[in-house]
Amino acid sequence: MDAQERLSYKGKTVLVTGSTDGLGRELARALAADGAHVIVHGRNAERGQALVDEVTRAGVGKATFVAADFASLDAVRAFADNIAKDYPRLDLLVNNAGVLVTGAQPRQTSQDGFELQFAVNYLAGWVLVHRLRPALSAAAPSRVINVASLSAAPIDFDDVMLEKPGAHESGDRQSKLGNARGYGQSKLAQVSMTVELAPDFATDGITMIALHPATMMDTGMVRNAGVAPRTSVDEGRLAVMSLITAPELVAGAFYNGATLATPHPQANDAAARAKLMALSAELTGVPSTTAVSQAADAGQ
Repeated sequence: MDAQERLSYKGKTVLVTGSTDGLGRELARALAADGAHVIVHGRNAERGQALVDEVTRAGVGKATFVAADFASLDAVRAFADNIAKDYPRLDLLVNNAGVLVTGAQPRQTSQDGFELQFAVNYLAGWVLVHRLRPALSAAAPSRVINVASLSAAPIDFDDVMLEKPGAHESGDRQSKLGNARGYGQSKLAQVSMTVELAPDFATDGITMIALHPATMMDTGMVRNAGVAPRTSVDEGRLAVMSLITAPELVAGAFYNGATLATPHPQANDAAARAKLMALSAELTGVPSTTAVSQAADAGQ
């Protein structure tokens, strides 16, 4: 594709969550180099400020660091509301922040008592897309990029939080299986949310997609999990940036790298998506603006 055909983010405002390290940091650097004002997010203020200083020295784009711990839904809601207040027009939201619990680690929970991976990888993004929808709409045409994974596991609606006996019993093998299922559920939830919400968001000029950037990139999250990296962060950055800047995207689609792909069958199950939407609103206290929009259209 001719470089001239690609979208430019010069002068636009973008938010990349989890952008103080790994893939998120490289995306923030690339967007700033394109002339964007990048809202850098993370928990570590020192790393966040270092990236802001780097962007400032480069003298092309701009950057601002906003801290938030996505293991707390109160913190996510406050973060979203602060962004909406300070940036009433948002051209791009990249839901990249994530956590990986692996090996024989015990089941971990968020500050709200939810399984940690489901809370950070999925519920935080649910809050952000809904509370930032007005800002994304104001900047339309705008985009939401949900960084998911091919490591999908069907959501067990009877045990989303891995609390059932046997789901996370003691023992290396059982813990590893439980953690892997938790990660897979959180990533499939991102894809399912994208399929469900994208058509309605598109009516506001917001294109939402999900993607698998690359397999086991050489990031701190992967290395800290004791997993051997299989691809570079640069490979993931190139894939995500190719979609961020693509002239056209298929709203609601799942991409493997920069290529259209077929998601796990549960993502295409309307009944399963409806269960997920109801559960997400219940757990976060943030109702789906899609449901509100549909009710308004029906004259309710």
